[in-house]
Amino acid sequence: MSSRLLLPLIPLLFIAAVHAEDCTDATSQGDLNQCSAQENKAADKELNSLYKQITARLKDNAEAKQLLVKAQRAWIGFRDAECSFSASGVEGGSVYPMIHNECITAVTKARIETLKTYLKCKEGDLSCPVPEA
Repeated sequence: MSSRLLLPLIPLLFIAAVHAEDCTDATSQGDLNQCSAQENKAADKELNSLYKQITARLKDNAEAKQLLVKAQRAWIGFRDAECSFSASGVEGGSVYPMIHNECITAVTKARIETLKTYLKCKEGDLSCPVPEA
């Protein structure tokens, strides 16, 4: 396809992106899908930040760090399988991306709370694998 044919379409891409940024007014399924993807991305960013903080605290404990990596990989597998199942009733439909993203976001937010708990460990708490900062 010629790039000359695509050039007139570029402004439409920017309009769609700007329109979807204000998720409080999203009404079309495309906008709702995009908004759920943005919320998912924000939750993932927060999760990654917390994960990095924990790995930094575990820098002197290679065994615990490896256990965290193993747990996180298992959690990702669970999250993906759970949300694929959860959204399977609408697979192939236009609402699927939104339903799938909402599930991913909800499961990620639960994991975020778990990681936040690890970061609040007090010295002497034998049930907590992450040392105090």
